[in-house]
Amino acid sequence: MSPILTHTDASIHVEASDGKRAISVELEAGLFTPSREWVTDYSLELIEHVLRVKGPASLCDEIKRDEYPLYIQHSFRWDILSYAAEGDLAGRRLLDFGSGCGASSMVLSRMFPETRIAGVELVPEFAELARHRAEFYGVEDRVSFSLSPDVNKLPPDIGEFDHIIFSAVYEHLLPDERKAILPLLWAHLKPGGIMFLDQTPYRWYPFERHTTGLPLINYLPDRATLWFSRRFSKRVSIDATWPDLLRKGIRGGTTRDIMAILNRDGREADLLEPSQLGVRDHIDLWYQRSSPIGKPKTKKLLMLGVRAVKAVTGITMIPSLAIALRKVR
Repeated sequence: MSPILTHTDASIHVEASDGKRAISVELEAGLFTPSREWVTDYSLELIEHVLRVKGPASLCDEIKRDEYPLYIQHSFRWDILSYAAEGDLAGRRLLDFGSGCGASSMVLSRMFPETRIAGVELVPEFAELARHRAEFYGVEDRVSFSLSPDVNKLPPDIGEFDHIIFSAVYEHLLPDERKAILPLLWAHLKPGGIMFLDQTPYRWYPFERHTTGLPLINYLPDRATLWFSRRFSKRVSIDATWPDLLRKGIRGGTTRDIMAILNRDGREADLLEPSQLGVRDHIDLWYQRSSPIGKPKTKKLLMLGVRAVKAVTGITMIPSLAIALRKVR
């Protein structure tokens, strides 16, 4: 009989077969989950740990982030290796800033098995789960996790890094935090090293997909954006505040703003162009990263539309940023 994991909002069934475990989540009515089922290599103990930290609605999705090749791994392949060869990261020291529960660091450890990875996180429960994952995979000798004292600081004596991964984090920083944390990370990047900043929504994209799922609100003033988000988005509560939405990532970012923060006070960042894996430009990079997900014909038409917009306006109107910045000084 398959074990049942208990939770106040759901029942979770786990059935073992052929060395794997099939997870099925049954939520209370009205609760949303991005994924209700998943077949995993995780132990029951590790599944229970993920459930305690992330809850039933995120259980399968959190495990898929680590195990599903077309999730984080696919994104990292294009967002990193379009700019640098695998050998450029071999034997190096890599910072995974905002490592969360460790899924991204586990993916990086498989992609670059000779690389030492340091994950930094704010939430103690997330870092604890990340360490459990590293122990499960047996990589704790070269993948470590530590806690930041606060959002504007790094752990003491963390040292320097050859490269930095800044993935799906920038959009969740408040404006003043962005101005503080980017220079701080830059100070811990060795000269010639690369900061890979990806999975951050483009601030001026016509459709705000990350936080609200609403069109055109990226072009509205803040107060109007808050009103429309409360009124029309099923993802936003009626009592949400503007700082709440900023923390959730509603305003995304732009390459120009990021470069402006870095290239001041004597710092100098070189914005790289993607040229590996047959990629010609940022539009190619976006298309290759997103094409396996969704409808291929629709993505092809959208890519042609994006190229037409760039030809007329000079603007690369893609949904999210995937940029690489080399430290000159």
